[in-house]
Amino acid sequence: MALQNGEMSTEQLLHAQAHVWNHLFSFINSMSLKCAIELGIPDIIHNHAKPISLSQLVHALSIPKPKFHFVCRLMRILLHSGFFIKTDISDDEQNERYWLTPASCLLLRNAPLTVAPLVPLILDPIFTTPFDYVSKWLASEHHYSSPFEMMHGTKLFELAGQELHANRLLNEAMSSDARLLTHVLLREHKQALEGIQLLVDVGGGTGATAKAILDAFPDMKCIVLDLPHVVGGLEGTNNLSYAAGDMFETIPSADAVFLKVSSEFPHKNAYFVPFLVSLIHMDR
Repeated sequence: MALQNGEMSTEQLLHAQAHVWNHLFSFINSMSLKCAIELGIPDIIHNHAKPISLSQLVHALSIPKPKFHFVCRLMRILLHSGFFIKTDISDDEQNERYWLTPASCLLLRNAPLTVAPLVPLILDPIFTTPFDYVSKWLASEHHYSSPFEMMHGTKLFELAGQELHANRLLNEAMSSDARLLTHVLLREHKQALEGIQLLVDVGGGTGATAKAILDAFPDMKCIVLDLPHVVGGLEGTNNLSYAAGDMFETIPSADAVFLKVSSEFPHKNAYFVPFLVSLIHMDR
């Protein structure tokens, strides 16, 4: 801790400098993860079926030989971040072998509970660039609800309705997140859904949550309510249907309403905060 007169010991000075540098360059961790996903590194290691050496990895990646060493640097960052572990440790980098961790298992593209689609969503310039506007937004007298709206001139879900790229990123990421959440819900709290005949999944996206629930409760019927650009063109089944609408205006009548909402609900401008699950039983 710095002294009140502003003087710091050498240890305090260097520690403070390191603290600043750690925060300045912390974005490298996120961008390294994005790079690993784009290159398919978790899938390459998984398909190898055993710990993979650096030379085997760069061969699978088809990396030009002059850049081999940079793959080693990338893996060092990902090892430090806990996405991979290293086996056969030696002084020779070529003999190091990499294997998956629980976190990287969630980044496999075709894994049932993959959250890989969250990476391109969160790290897309559509969502990262607004952070450059935070100070300008705070100082502005204009009534923008967020730096996102200040930059794009519209709110998140409205932008998704206008741009196919944003809509695709958002739908894929939210679907993957919903599958993991629903898996935990059904494994730990399945009894909360017993006895429900008709369920409305509010803001249910493309129906990932509803489909998982109906697999566990085939006699239930479910309505997925979301904005028109999200559910438009989606086809239902005998027990699954889609309703286009705004949950802040009307919700179809049902036995229960399923909500995956932020801790700031019902403020509909909130996004990218931890989800809570609410199940509201209703008298029709």
